[in-house]
Amino acid sequence: MTRPPVPPFTEETARIKVQAAEDAWNTRDPDRVAMAYTEDSVWRNRHEFLKGRDEIREFLRRKWDRELDYALRKELWAVLGNRIAVRFQYESRDASGQWWRSYGNEQWEFDESGLMRRREASINDVPIDETERRIFGPRSGPEELPLR
Repeated sequence: MTRPPVPPFTEETARIKVQAAEDAWNTRDPDRVAMAYTEDSVWRNRHEFLKGRDEIREFLRRKWDRELDYALRKELWAVLGNRIAVRFQYESRDASGQWWRSYGNEQWEFDESGLMRRREASINDVPIDETERRIFGPRSGPEELPLR
């Protein structure tokens, strides 16, 4: 299976890959999202270490059961060959109604067919009031992520 664009990435093709990832994650569909990763993909997400699509799929199910009304923005940070670095922010609420903004950085490594074989994510969560929300659903146009 090939998942274009494929490495080596240019700045332009990396931006396409980042936007495709954002679009997929905003569907909150674990089956769809998991297909972007190799069968033996390795992840570090916060304190969790995952290996393979099945673990990734189960992780995403748990994530989106817990992070309600999830909406994400990703931004290209750097690209080199088969590696892409992104920064991201997402907002969600928990079952009690508390809203959160989560800030993070990811490092991605792709195989020759454009599937991600490694993902490392560092993420920090900040409680916010619902009136402070700024991320609503899928992206409607270009925007830069603010630092706060």
